[in-house]
Amino acid sequence: MFFTLNNSPTPLVLPHQEEGPLIIELENISVRFGDQKILDNVSMQFDGGAAGLLGPNGAGKTTLLKTLLGFITPVSGSGRVLGRDIRKEQLGIRQKIGYMPENDCHIPGMNAVSYVAYAGQLAGMKPKDSLQRAHETLFYVGLGEARYRNLETYSTGMKQRIKLAQALVHDPELVFLDEPTNGLDPRGRIEMLDLIRDISSSKQINVILSSHLLPDVEWVCREAMVIHKGRMLASGKIDELKRGAGAFFEVRLKGDGQNFVDRLRVLGCRCLTGDDGVLKVQMSDGFGSRGILNAARECRVQIRHLVPLKQSLEDVFLQVIGESDANS
Repeated sequence: MFFTLNNSPTPLVLPHQEEGPLIIELENISVRFGDQKILDNVSMQFDGGAAGLLGPNGAGKTTLLKTLLGFITPVSGSGRVLGRDIRKEQLGIRQKIGYMPENDCHIPGMNAVSYVAYAGQLAGMKPKDSLQRAHETLFYVGLGEARYRNLETYSTGMKQRIKLAQALVHDPELVFLDEPTNGLDPRGRIEMLDLIRDISSSKQINVILSSHLLPDVEWVCREAMVIHKGRMLASGKIDELKRGAGAFFEVRLKGDGQNFVDRLRVLGCRCLTGDDGVLKVQMSDGFGSRGILNAARECRVQIRHLVPLKQSLEDVFLQVIGESDANS
């Protein structure tokens, strides 16, 4: 996986050490619906494990997943999923992928085991094999005792689990999970995230988790991709994305600190003053706490409180989204 900010003139690319063929590789993929561009020259690499696909509603996340599945044909660009061409080998791709859509996809009148077995047959399994796997998969996701109930009687949490079961029944190499914790209560959300972690770590199935809930991605994934207005803004290991966003400090000053703030901004730092008067400073590249102390000395202000802040994935997300909007 690589790290890049697509809105900067020369993207920073971290060395990618390939241990085998890439799971997903896209190059300059664009998708249009009529005159509207939904994906704009999207490039990405995914070499396995679990990665989060982040973006606001309408950013293009679901369109990207459907393009990878071969349901949508791009107007330009090229790509491969599990070694197969997304333009020419769509059926072969879908047979190796499990897809948990955001919206309900249940068939009225079916019970859970029949529905999951049917999903297995659609993926190419024999009826006997798909039925056996349906029972096993339903027990795995926690629906074993309810597998003979009709899907219409399921709660929201159970419906999310049945969608996960149908995505796993054919033993895919890769699963796309689109907003898998939607509508879940806190306990159900934790249980779903634990299942996804187990799928990735114990079952060794590659996972792309599409979500607007950043804590979910940070809990499950080691890597993340940020998409906004159809453009891939950043991608890479979450720890590297946090470091790339620059150091953050919480600062309290004695007296008027406007000259101090202006000085930091000249140096390329970002400053935000909270309602409680606490200043949050994001340092520019190469600057740390010493830069803050030097600026305070030059502006003759007294620092009463200086504490480094731990970066979160939300900080990275807000930064790249904000910079993209500012440059558009």
